[in-house]
Formats: sequence, structure tokens, C-alpha cells
Amino acid sequence: QVQLVQSGGGSVQAGGSLRLSCAHSGHTYNRYCIGWFREVEGNKREGLAVMSTAGGSTYYADSVKGRFTLSHDNAKNTLYLQMNSLKPEDTALYYCASSRGASCGSTWYDYELDNYWGRGTQVIVSS
Repeated sequence: QVQLVQSGGGSVQAGGSLRLSCAHSGHTYNRYCIGWFREVEGNKREGLAVMSTAGGSTYYADSVKGRFTLSHDNAKNTLYLQMNSLKPEDTALYYCASSRGASCGSTWYDYELDNYWGRGTQVIVSS
């Protein structure tokens, strides 16, 4: 069974940094999409960064490009999201998600095939 265990997050002042971690296990297939999306009030979701385990480029949302960095430690099976220059508008509930699709697009977290989410981590950025 696939598990995505999130850690990190919390509260920080604007301009600060946080790192989110997502330890994942149980994937029985080699190729899948894995990344982070966030949810704000009203269940509005935004895909932030996603990568394919098959390699290739990483997708970043324009809202976080240049500030957030997605990385993966293969030895630890852990995905990271380094968040720098945080802004109050980055305040949200952050989710790690994996799924399978022909490509890893900005809404991979909504793909139907083998879709899994972590439990969510709150990030609060104060001005």
C-alpha cells in the first residue's frame, strides 16, 4: 500500500524559509508523478511542483518559480520542497501527492490512476 508521510511546515515570517518532506513507500511501479500542491480556503487547489520518477524536467507553478525547489533523495525515498522568500499568500495547507499519467502536468494530484495524497501540512506566513 502506498504511503506518503509528510513532515515540516509551520509558521514563519515573510521572507523566511521552510522545508517540507514527504517520505513515500509502497509504489510497485517505476514510473509515476510525485510533487506538492496546496489548498486554500474554499478548497481552491494549486499544483506547485511535480516531477516524474522517469526523469525529465520538473514543473513549477509561476507563483513559486524561483522561490521553491523540488528535490528527491532516492536513497531515502523522500521528496522535499524547499520554500524560500515566503510570502503571506503562500499560507495554505500543503499536500504531497503521487499518481500515474501519460505526463506529469500541473493537476497530477487529480489524476485517476493510483492517486495518493499525504495528510497535509499547514504553512502560515505572517507579514
